[in-house]
Formats: sequence, C-alpha cells, structure tokens
Amino acid sequence: MLVDEFDYRLPPELIAQEPLDERDRSRLMVLKRSDGSIEHRRFTDLLSYLREGDVLVLNNTRVIPARLMGRKKNGGALAEILLLHRRSEKIWETLVRPGKRLQPGQVIVFDDGEITAEIISVLPEGRRLVEFHYTGNFAEIIERLGEMPLPPYIKTKLKNRQRYQTVYAENEGSVAAPTAGLHFTPFLLDEIRRRNIATVYLTLHVGLGTFRPVKEKNIEDHQMHSEYYHMPDKAAQTINNCREKGGRIIAVGTTSCRTLETLADDRGRLRGGSGWTDLFICPGYRFKATDMLLTNFHLPKSTLLMLVSAFAGREKTLHAYRQAVEKRYRFFSFGDAMLIV
Repeated sequence: MLVDEFDYRLPPELIAQEPLDERDRSRLMVLKRSDGSIEHRRFTDLLSYLREGDVLVLNNTRVIPARLMGRKKNGGALAEILLLHRRSEKIWETLVRPGKRLQPGQVIVFDDGEITAEIISVLPEGRRLVEFHYTGNFAEIIERLGEMPLPPYIKTKLKNRQRYQTVYAENEGSVAAPTAGLHFTPFLLDEIRRRNIATVYLTLHVGLGTFRPVKEKNIEDHQMHSEYYHMPDKAAQTINNCREKGGRIIAVGTTSCRTLETLADDRGRLRGGSGWTDLFICPGYRFKATDMLLTNFHLPKSTLLMLVSAFAGREKTLHAYRQAVEKRYRFFSFGDAMLIV
C-alpha cells in the first residue's frame, strides 16, 4: 500500500495545544468495526463499553525530561540534545541540533557545570552516540535541567509536567507519553476495577520508532526502530485467564497494542518477558491478542494511523477521521480519544 493512502485533511486549529483542565473530560468517538457505525460520547462513557471479566492493558512507562539545552564548549553556540535510549551507564543514543555542527569530538556544556556531553559517533539517520560526564545522580540532574520533549506540533509551553504523564506512570524511559492513557484519573480506574474489570500494566518505552515518519513510498518498505518492552509474568497470566474465560482484551494505546502483539503466539496466548520490538502493524496484519483498542487521533501518513487502519479497516478509519474533523474533535497528544470495538 502507498503512504498517500493514509492521508487526510486536518485544519491546524484542531491540533490540541494543551490538555483539558480535567483529564477525563475529553470526548470519545466509538467506532464499531462490524459496520463502521460511529457514536459520539464522553470519555467517562468508556465504562458503558466494558463488561465484567474484561482486562484493560495500560502502558506504565514514564516520560523523562529528555530535551537538554546547552552550548558548544568551543564557540558557545546553542546546542540541543534529545535523549532516545541509554546504551550504558553514561552513553546514550540521541538526536542533536544543529546536527551538522555537532560532530564526533564536540563537547556540549550545560548551565550548572555539573554535566557535559561529548559526541562519540554518528549513527544512521542523523542520530548521535553521546557520552555524558557528571558527578552525582544522572536522573536528578536531568530532572533539574531537562525539559519535556513535547511533539513539534505543540507550540504552547507545558504549564505542568505531570499533565504529560499518565496517572499510573512508573518506569522511566520514554521520550513521549503513551497519550491514550492521559485521559484516565485514579477515580475512573478505581471505578473500572470496582466493576470487576481487571487492569494490568506493561511497559513500552516510547522512542523514535513510534514517531519516525514514513519516508518510503510503499509502506511495506518502512522499517521501525526498536523500542524496549517488559511484560510481567503476572500480567500475562491475567490476560491469558481472561481470554480462556471469554473476556476481552482492551489495549490502551498503540504502544500497549504493539507489545501485546509482539508477545502473543498464534493462539493469542501471552508470555511475560523483556526485549526490543520493531513490529510494524499495517493493513493486512492479523491481530492475535487485541480485542478492542483505545487510542487518540493520529497524524496523517503516520505508522500509528496505519496501525489503527489495520485494526478497524482503512476506509472505516478515514471515514471516522473525517467525522472527527467535521465534529471538531481535538487531535493528537492532548486531544480526544477513540474507542474501536
């Protein structure tokens, strides 16, 4: 299939620039795969689509303040480092700006003088391997110096860092939030569990792979970057027990969905474990472990839109997106949600 087959028109004013005051007050579009019918609801109405015995699968990754602003040691020009993932204690794979001026041997210094970064090597697609030199605790340093790496389509400065974290964020390592989870509140999660709907947590650290644009004309030629995942044995067993009893597996977000599909065997049974996944889900993929998908509205021509199209069907998905534009839904990271049943 061609990447242009996953395009749609989006007025710029529909791109949400900041979160709502209350997480669970977003709108919820419900798309039925059986006939393509659409319902327009509120996020708290999610409860009416779940039933006793279901399992909600959530990604508990935590976003790190991965954008570091400094200056070149020689010359003082501004330099930016975006942490992607840790290779060893002090070595990270990163993106840097300005890329052409940050070559191996260059050193970047930061305001407090506690930390410097040396470019070690150039990796494919402009990435850099960087070694940090510091004393003290690295996590505490970047918590103080770093900024949340908001997507480039968000132009408004984030007032509260915690609004770019899910309320259940725990395991640090992502450079972007699993945004479908941003709508949940502790009260809503408690109410879900009170109705005997299980919640289980896995981890997929969101990295470059999720957001890298598809540059190839044919989507089958696109190669995803690997992202780290972990599925606890207990979570896998809960999901397997649910399936055996006829319950449904609801993936909260494309990251949870990709992790489930990575770990499932042909019968849909899951195993616990950790590793790296480069699974690219696009139309033609046969889902093994996902019965329902809760997600936000995604960028045109993106791998995330392709995954949704694989789950719901391309024509039904694009029709739903046209409806979302017509009904003035809010799009992308801080936008509204879609439940595909």
